[in-house]
Amino acid sequence: MEEREIHLRDYIRIIKKRRFTVCTFFIITFLVVFIGTFTAAPVFRASTKVLIEKSEANPLGQSYPIHFMDPEFLETQVQIIKSLSVADRVVKLLALDTKYRSDFIREDHSLPVLGGILGWFSELKDVALKVAGINITDESFGETEGGGKTAAEMIAHIISSGLEVEPLMNSRVVTISFMSENPVLAGLIADKAAKAYIDELLDMRMQSSGYAIEWMTGKAGEEREKLARSENMLQTYVRENDIVTIEDRVAIIPQKLAELGTRLTSAEAERKEMEALYEIMREATPEEAETMPVVTASKVLQAIQEEILRLEQKLTEISEKYGKKHPVMKRVEGELKGMREKKTYEILKIVKSVANEYELAKINEENLRWLLERTKTEAVNLKEKFIQYGILKREVDTNKHLYDALLTKIKEQRIMEKIQPVSVSIIDKAETPEFPAKPRKMLNILLAVVLGLFGGAGLAFFIEYLDNTIKSPEETEEKLGVPVLGVIPFLKNGNMAVEKVVFNEPSSSSAESYRGVRVSVMLSLAEQPPKTILVTSMSAGEGKTTTAANLAVSFAHAGQKVLLIDSDLRRPRLHKVFGLDNSEGLSTFLAGTAVDASFISKGPVTGLHIITSGPLAPTPSELLNSERMNHLIGKMTKEFDIVLLDSPPVTSATDTMILKRIMQQTIVVVRAGKTTYEMAEKGLKRLQSIDSKIPGIVINAADLDKDFYSYYGYDGYYDNSGDSISISNSEGSAEASYVKK
Repeated sequence: MEEREIHLRDYIRIIKKRRFTVCTFFIITFLVVFIGTFTAAPVFRASTKVLIEKSEANPLGQSYPIHFMDPEFLETQVQIIKSLSVADRVVKLLALDTKYRSDFIREDHSLPVLGGILGWFSELKDVALKVAGINITDESFGETEGGGKTAAEMIAHIISSGLEVEPLMNSRVVTISFMSENPVLAGLIADKAAKAYIDELLDMRMQSSGYAIEWMTGKAGEEREKLARSENMLQTYVRENDIVTIEDRVAIIPQKLAELGTRLTSAEAERKEMEALYEIMREATPEEAETMPVVTASKVLQAIQEEILRLEQKLTEISEKYGKKHPVMKRVEGELKGMREKKTYEILKIVKSVANEYELAKINEENLRWLLERTKTEAVNLKEKFIQYGILKREVDTNKHLYDALLTKIKEQRIMEKIQPVSVSIIDKAETPEFPAKPRKMLNILLAVVLGLFGGAGLAFFIEYLDNTIKSPEETEEKLGVPVLGVIPFLKNGNMAVEKVVFNEPSSSSAESYRGVRVSVMLSLAEQPPKTILVTSMSAGEGKTTTAANLAVSFAHAGQKVLLIDSDLRRPRLHKVFGLDNSEGLSTFLAGTAVDASFISKGPVTGLHIITSGPLAPTPSELLNSERMNHLIGKMTKEFDIVLLDSPPVTSATDTMILKRIMQQTIVVVRAGKTTYEMAEKGLKRLQSIDSKIPGIVINAADLDKDFYSYYGYDGYYDNSGDSISISNSEGSAEASYVKK
């Protein structure tokens, strides 16, 4: 559902509705401010202006202001001005504890306006501590032996809390102000506060500088002794370890290590090559070794091989001329055999030389490796010594640097001891004020009016926001989406029975309201008026029984035959309303102990019949859900024009959910100012979840004197002659009339 647009008249309606709250808040606010303003003693304000700049000292001792924005610096100066130390100086400069004692401390030992609130809380704290048996002494306030503060200390606290320090925007000018009932005293304190601030800066500078020089002097003596000890240790170490020679050796060792590493790599490669060659030649026969490169490269072996070839060729040539036993043949064969033996010998000799070279390569590699390891060990030892030397030397350098720096700082501190880092100049001295600064009567009254009006309006809107109960019909229809059948006014006459107001007072506005609800219900169905109507509410005490009884009488007055059934078998009330016997009723019929028509009673109006609840049943839900209940309603709808059921509240029991299945319409009664929208929405959802037809809701016990009822058009009028009476709303949802017979 589309949300309704809020108009200005809605806000006006809330203010009119809560006008008592607005007026009360306004009157209280205005009176408090008015009384406080016109009873407060006049207070005078005096101000002095000072220029505060940060200075930087140069080596010549001159000081130049630095012009830059530094919020932290300025805030620091503000806190110094407002400190107790500055306030103590002001007290001493003006002798306030003797000359102006009465302006701060009354004869009854009460504090003036500026310190009254602080003193009141302090006294309250002391009393609470004494009652609790706790004895606490606050040394920060300089309490005397008797447990109280001296007059000077009390006045210093008042001045410290009363000083107002305000830096002027986009400048280095600061305004120091003080307020007092004595205008002369206000001017004196403002002026002396500026002077006391300058004196405090000088004292702080001197104290800080003296402490710094004293500390640095003592520290310089310690550093001097440390420097001497470290220099002696370094000299002793240099002498014992010959550090000068070590420095040269340390520079040479890296080159030596690199060279040895290169030679070791070559020797290792050579050894591996000779080892491989040696292993091959050692396993080979002379014939196999003859083909190896190292053998074939031998000049001697080449010459022998050429001689063997020559002899073999010669032997081939002479074998064609001579026989095998010829002396020439034997001689050549002998020479060939000798050369072959010589060749074998030469091969074995080469193999032996390879073995010798392999052994020599191994020895060379081992020697280089040993030399490299020894060089590494020597390098490590030298490095350790040199590291220790570096440690001792750095310690000497550090101690010397610290000692020299301390000496320099001591000299600078003594030169700059009297140079002020903050430059303060008084621009305007305070003048004795002629007119009081407080109270500002017209401004206070204006603020009281504005605060009272807006505060009251805000409070009214806040209370309206917290009030989530059903009130106006239009708002109810908007939030719940269900039309309002009628508004029943609150019966202010306590002696009148609300359940029988239509019967006892047929000409009253309440009776006319019920007739309006009757007409709305009869027009809720387009085809034909409903014959069975269920009346329920969200919770107890909202007026469902009252509505059911009065509607039944109203229907009877209209000439219809009406049956009113009290189906609330848990907390029945209709028998009390009409003064009927309840020994038999709906429960006895449903239980089967009563016969038809024996439990139906006649009402006080012609055409009205009533079925009371009967004795309380242990299981009302089972009885109402029985076939006998369906049979009863079906039979009664044939005999009566209207059947009205007063059922239990929706949120209290499930009986209503059972009964609504056999009823055509369900009227929901809510109580104005009691039933919340959340409760109503929850109950309506339960009813609508089972397709319950709800023509609308009835707002009961509405105070028609409230503005929002007349604002929305719900206005009843009553003719004293009793001839005519009506109640209607601006939407035309209900309209009824009654003509007295």
